Amino acid sequence: MEVSYKPHFRRFIEAAPDRIHLAAHSHHYWPDVSFEAQQRCWLDAARLADAKWEMIFDEMWPKAQSHVARILNLSDPGTVVFAPNTHELLLRILSCLPVGRPARVLTTDSEFHSFSRQIARLEEEGLAAAERVSTRPFDSFADRFGEAARRGGHDLVFLSQVFFNSGYAVPDLAGLIAAVPDPDTLIVIDGYHGFMSLPTDLRPVENRVFYVAGGYKYAMSGEGACFLHVPPGYGDRPRNTGWYAAFGALSAPQGSVAYAPGGARFMGSTFDPTALYRFNAVMDWLQALGLDPAAIRARTRSLQERFMAELAARPRIPLKAEQLLVPIDCPHRGQFLTFETAEAEAFRERLMAADIVTDNRADRLRFGFALYHDPEDMAVAADRMARILAA
Repeated sequence: MEVSYKPHFRRFIEAAPDRIHLAAHSHHYWPDVSFEAQQRCWLDAARLADAKWEMIFDEMWPKAQSHVARILNLSDPGTVVFAPNTHELLLRILSCLPVGRPARVLTTDSEFHSFSRQIARLEEEGLAAAERVSTRPFDSFADRFGEAARRGGHDLVFLSQVFFNSGYAVPDLAGLIAAVPDPDTLIVIDGYHGFMSLPTDLRPVENRVFYVAGGYKYAMSGEGACFLHVPPGYGDRPRNTGWYAAFGALSAPQGSVAYAPGGARFMGSTFDPTALYRFNAVMDWLQALGLDPAAIRARTRSLQERFMAELAARPRIPLKAEQLLVPIDCPHRGQFLTFETAEAEAFRERLMAADIVTDNRADRLRFGFALYHDPEDMAVAADRMARILAA
């Protein structure tokens, strides 16, 4: 019998026992170990007061760095820096771009708002000029993006590991990275829908790319535990810099601002450390259970297949396999399914009213799967959906 991980999510499940939560790609449930970790953070603050920061930077921060490095197969945990959100880290990267002319950016038409909105705003001011490659059709995306990259002349190349509005996972990131001809171009991979969702080995490209992700989704740690892998030799002196980036600062030319080595040069300022406690507790818990991204991926893919089988068995549900943006048999898919339908928002509202949590992005309805689902939950969800959405 397949192992159930629901007991590890008891607090979230018991808080709303009738809720069917199929939005793990958006707001993932937190395992119970994160509750105790959050309490420990408060108690440590009470016990240590001002001295808590020594413990955070001597113990909690390095441990979190080591977890990220282990999962991504990075050779040096010191290249990892944390921040409350990815936008803060993105702004520091943008502050490394050349000045005096618009920054030349290569990206896609499917990046999350933390990047796409910011670049669009810079374009309004004439501070950036972006070329956006369409992700569809997916079969030719890598060829088209690679061709655009090979033309060169970019200050920044930015793309997602898994696109948030479809679930399509780029199959050959290393090949696209190698296509960038200018060694000074900053390359950023948005890994938020890849980290802890797909096995990811950054070792072959760790000296070339920035990788940004966080704990809000598949790392199950809630808000505030975002991170950036910083490749050596790129972005040595971000203009957007917090005073924590001075800790252990290297020497600098007289009269100029000095920066810490490694990823620490991208540090900000005072932050709430609670997220680091939760992140470390969840990563420790997963390790103890022997659950790595490959195991989690295998589990959630089987749930996706079971979900589609249950929908097919109830033909009155107006969500069909042919509406999937990424087919169920395509290996290049993240941890959620995306249906393209003009009724996406209406369906989401009807499902939410019946305590089935999903979300939509315009005409795309998304369903996300997680360790807190059991295979039989897919039949329960489909039964309820048949009553709500039946055509």
